[in-house]
Amino acid sequence: MTVEVTTGELAGQGALVTGATKGIGRVTALMLARLGAEVVLSGRDEQQGKQAVEEILAGGGRAHFAAADLRDEASARSLARRATELLGHVDVLVNNAGVYPFAPTTDMTEQDFDGVYDVNVKAPFFLVAELAPAMARRGRGAVVNVTTMVAEYGHSGYSLYGSSKAAIVLLTKSWAAEFGPRGVRVNAVSPGPTRTEGTAPMGEDLEALARTLPAGRPASPEEIAEAITFLASPRASFVHGTTLHVDGGRWAV
Repeated sequence: MTVEVTTGELAGQGALVTGATKGIGRVTALMLARLGAEVVLSGRDEQQGKQAVEEILAGGGRAHFAAADLRDEASARSLARRATELLGHVDVLVNNAGVYPFAPTTDMTEQDFDGVYDVNVKAPFFLVAELAPAMARRGRGAVVNVTTMVAEYGHSGYSLYGSSKAAIVLLTKSWAAEFGPRGVRVNAVSPGPTRTEGTAPMGEDLEALARTLPAGRPASPEEIAEAITFLASPRASFVHGTTLHVDGGRWAV
C-alpha cells in the first residue's frame, strides 16, 4: 500500500504499534503514518520492521523500529520507555502483538499457557500501566486493543487463545473506566478470520471458517486496520470502552 501522508488528522501525535512487522500491525502502522502520526513499530523481526519503516519514510512519514519480544513486565515497560524517548510522547497505543496456538486443551502445556498469556495479556497490561498515566496527565490519548471473535463465544481448540483475548475484552472496559475520565479513550477491535502471514498455515481451514460468516470470506489486513485507525483517531472521540466487531457478521449471527 502507498504510505504517502494524506491528512494531518494525527499530526503531532506519537503512536506505538506492537506486532507491527507484518499483517494487521504493519498495515495499521502504515495507516497511522498516512494520517500524520509519528510511529514506532515494534516486533521481533528487525528486517521486516526496518523495511516497514523505510516504506513510511519514503512516503514522507516519520517512523522508527523498536525490537521487543514482550514476554514479561520488564520488556513491556522497556518498550514503552523507548517509544517515549523516540516520540517525545505516546498518544496512541495499539496492542496488536499476539500469539494464537490452536489446539485442544489437553494438548497444551504450562509453557504454552504462560507463553500465550505473557504476550496476549501481560504485555498489554504493563504497556498501558506505563503509558496511560502520561496520556491522562496530558488529558488525551487512545488505546486500541486487538482481540478476536473467539474471545466471546466457545469454539473447540481455541480455549487458550480465546480466554487470553477475553481478558483483553474485560481490560478494555476496565481501562475505559479508569482512564476515560482523564481524556484517554480505550477501545478494542475484534477481527474475524483474516488472511495474513500468521494465519497462512491454516490454509483451507481459514476459508472454511470464513464461509460460515454472513460475509462469506476472510478479511484483508487493511479492513481490520481501518477499524483500528478509526478508533485511534478523533473521529471516534465519543467512543469509550467498546469492542468493534470487524468479523464479517459473526457477532450478529
